[in-house]
Amino acid sequence: METKALATTTWQLDKAHSELLFKVKHLMITHVKGEFRDFDATVSTTGIDFQGAEIEAVVRTASIDTNHADRDAHLKSADFFDCDNHPTMTFAGKAYHISGSNYEIRGILTIKAISHPVTLKAEYGGIMKDPWGNEKCGFSFTGKISRSLWNITWNAALEAGGVLVSDEVVLMGEIQLSKL
Repeated sequence: METKALATTTWQLDKAHSELLFKVKHLMITHVKGEFRDFDATVSTTGIDFQGAEIEAVVRTASIDTNHADRDAHLKSADFFDCDNHPTMTFAGKAYHISGSNYEIRGILTIKAISHPVTLKAEYGGIMKDPWGNEKCGFSFTGKISRSLWNITWNAALEAGGVLVSDEVVLMGEIQLSKL
């Protein structure tokens, strides 16, 4: 009996309807939010859902924006992302269906030429056609990383104890993809 291969579908990031955010605890009392404004992603699926989907993403580190010019300049420096020497960070992974609209995305995040595994929780929003007939799908995701794993360790001790910037970084994203 001959088996029929499933077709591969490619999805491209819809930049106008996507965002990549992060939060870091500041002064041990509140979170400061930032985002990367320039990133791309491609997702390849086989079959009718996103089980086993292959994900490739590239983020341009100099696109970091925390709504504070001096902080952004510091984050672009060698103390943090070292944008001059490392203009991109990448993520390569796969999506695994957990239940209902819940997925787990497991992959390798590379920052400053250092790679470590990362697991993200994702919620699938569904597929919809836009008014121009383009097929779109959406995901929301969250995760946490330890920035020190990528040798992003700059900090300052606080007089009352603790540090200026937490090691833990919360990642969040709203991703809309267009079917090619």
